[in-house]
Amino acid sequence: MTSRERTLSAINHREPDTPPIYVSLTPQVAKKLCELLEIPYEEPIDAMESARISHMGLLTTMGVDIIATAPTAAPDCPTVTLTDGRIKNEWGMIFREVGLYTEFAEYPLAHATTAKDIQDYPFPDPNAPGRFDTAAKMINTYSDKYAVIGDVETMFYEMSWYLTGYEKFLTDLLLEAEYLPFLMDRIMNYIIIAGKKLIEMGIDILWCGDDFGTQHGMIMDLDTWRRVFKPRIKYMFEEFRKVRSDIKIAWHSCGSILPIIPDFIEIGLDILNPIQPLAAGMDPAFLKNTYGNDLVFFGGIDIQQLLPFATPQIIRDEVRRRIEILGKNGGFIVAPAHNIQPDTPVENIIAFLEAAKNPY
Repeated sequence: MTSRERTLSAINHREPDTPPIYVSLTPQVAKKLCELLEIPYEEPIDAMESARISHMGLLTTMGVDIIATAPTAAPDCPTVTLTDGRIKNEWGMIFREVGLYTEFAEYPLAHATTAKDIQDYPFPDPNAPGRFDTAAKMINTYSDKYAVIGDVETMFYEMSWYLTGYEKFLTDLLLEAEYLPFLMDRIMNYIIIAGKKLIEMGIDILWCGDDFGTQHGMIMDLDTWRRVFKPRIKYMFEEFRKVRSDIKIAWHSCGSILPIIPDFIEIGLDILNPIQPLAAGMDPAFLKNTYGNDLVFFGGIDIQQLLPFATPQIIRDEVRRRIEILGKNGGFIVAPAHNIQPDTPVENIIAFLEAAKNPY
């Protein structure tokens, strides 16, 4: 099977020769792998989900079956480094570098209280010239052989708090602040336009997502989630399927989200990601036995303990065990449960890929 055939088989609940593989990397990990393989390092792509869509030349060389692409920062409004060394993106979010990572330094809508505050804010234009040029190039380069994911993760829950601040957003959510529905709907409409464009361009999977779980359970009560978030997600899915009724939709949510899995099935989700292995209740056998007829599972390989700290042989054994459980009768994309982090030795990444490519 080609990589594309393998993936299409799996996401349509047919058992391929081996489960398809997807991987995403932090830049530090990509540099180490490029040095190991003696291939040129490519700088990360300027996008909200940069790690998801960068380094595809490296990853296809290493044997992945699926590549990802996304809208990128508009060429006339790139991410910039300010005079004080902090970083500002086209949404107005400002970050500071903290060791290997960047953290939020300023939230541009931290002052928001009214609908007018949202109406007056200069949101990015989803149709800005050049926003989909990289996506078009990647689809043209890879789609004959590889399956293609279009990534529009970090939607109206996460993007809202990226703009307002996390504590403010959750507090205002409970207080039903005037501005919040206007903010979430403005972001939602941006994502709908971007998602529809990617579907029109020929992607195989549209990857949506917001993190609704923690290591131990849901971030919010179920009534709030079902009142505020579920109807908007349902509306988005319906809008995406107006473009192509058979588009496969994936949802990413870190953490333990067991209570809302049936809700996602009800509103038409096809693929659940990332199946965070150490989150409470996200047991692969339970999920496969309970929801395997309705959902494809995408992820399932632990990046918190297994990949960074286990031996290569333990990793190979665990990857094969996961594939045996989640890959039975198809319906599984094998992948780390998030971007592979800089604490992961390159030999452990190689062990993961060896087992994923030769699972039986």
